[in-house]
Amino acid sequence: MLAASYRDCQAWRAEGLPLSTSSNEACKLYDAILTQYVKWRNDETLGGFEGCISAIQAADPNFVMGHVISTGLELVATTSSTRLDERLAGAVKQTVELANSQDISPRERLHVKAMELFSHGNFPKACDVWEDILVDHPTDLLALKFSHDAYFYMGAQTPMRDSVARVLPYWKPHMPFCLKGLYSFGLLETRFYDQAEKVAMEGLALTPDDAWSVHSVAHVCEMKAEVDKGLKFMEGREKDWQVSDVLASHNYWHWALYFIEKVKIIMSFVSQANKNISCSLKSIPVSLCCCVSGVCVKDRWQELLQVTQPHTDDHVTLFNDLHFLMVSLGAKESRTSQRLLEGLQELAKEPGENQQHQLAGTVGVPMCQAMMEYNQGNYNQAVELLYPLRYRMVDIGGSDAQRDLFNQLLIHAAMKSENKHHQKLGRCLLVERDAVRPNSPLTHRLMQRARALHD
Repeated sequence: MLAASYRDCQAWRAEGLPLSTSSNEACKLYDAILTQYVKWRNDETLGGFEGCISAIQAADPNFVMGHVISTGLELVATTSSTRLDERLAGAVKQTVELANSQDISPRERLHVKAMELFSHGNFPKACDVWEDILVDHPTDLLALKFSHDAYFYMGAQTPMRDSVARVLPYWKPHMPFCLKGLYSFGLLETRFYDQAEKVAMEGLALTPDDAWSVHSVAHVCEMKAEVDKGLKFMEGREKDWQVSDVLASHNYWHWALYFIEKVKIIMSFVSQANKNISCSLKSIPVSLCCCVSGVCVKDRWQELLQVTQPHTDDHVTLFNDLHFLMVSLGAKESRTSQRLLEGLQELAKEPGENQQHQLAGTVGVPMCQAMMEYNQGNYNQAVELLYPLRYRMVDIGGSDAQRDLFNQLLIHAAMKSENKHHQKLGRCLLVERDAVRPNSPLTHRLMQRARALHD
């Protein structure tokens, strides 16, 4: 049974966000799905996301916003491509056709437009439409959260921060709690670490199980190399954030990063991730960090390959592609690696409106090639490919903490290169790293290794 706190038709109208359905059940289910989305949590008392999505379609099969949130969630998960998945492409088409056949509000029509743009890979224009919604309806949480996720996939750090900042004054205390975590994340990705931590802790004071605020603090501790503080924080709040099952594997990844810094065994934390594509993306970087540090994780690559290999041809985001490639290289599946690279190269030739494919030729493909060169022991070439992209890597999306993997890969390649200039470059990169992240045990270990190799 749906909780009384979920909004019915009249409650949505009172919020200034009317929904074009006469079904109170459908309105409440829409609220239930939205709440689970921002909480990163399947509410098993409601049947989780899947149960609520099935129920909302039964409550009102023609409810446009029910289709928008159901299909939109599948799209922003980035686990399926409308190029390959006929069912998903059909769901998008059905939503558009339903919208065209009904007298829905301008706000709802814009939601349909944004969803369709996102399905074509046109993330920037989709965000423009969501922002148009927020100008007139700053408390439209679905528009805010969808745009937040899309900005994340583009590495659009400043827009991700400012999108939330613009609407904050319009939110009342009784409204959903999640804005503190969203705003905090934007702040930390734009290097306002102290302010980000303050805002996140304000969110946790209001809602201790706000997993996204926990996630923000974890990022701050990682970026400031406050390892002991991060370990204590994650352990002390584990029971609170663990219940957010959609995000828990990622927060365990953050916890694992602190152990990598301290050179402790971390694979037990990786095993907390369920064997699905979203969770696997979180554990792939841990495996690669172990690998470049000399720790054998051969069996782990094989486990991950079972999850990632079916998505070789998806090419939804460059971030996903690069992580899938890590797995196929680690598992020594050369055919899969080559297939992924060639597929991305083909899409780069005629990208159309797909923003990720537009970036593939200049950023995605050379990054993939650099990883393949490194894997083959061609460290000189890996440096030549990666170094010019240092300040463009942000375009692959993800967070600074996640993309740091490629900074580390460049450093390792430079250190292992036979080119004296590359070796000097590696030292320069380590000095730079130490300046922005002082007191990092990992950086200091790499500095010692560089001196041992080349002095």
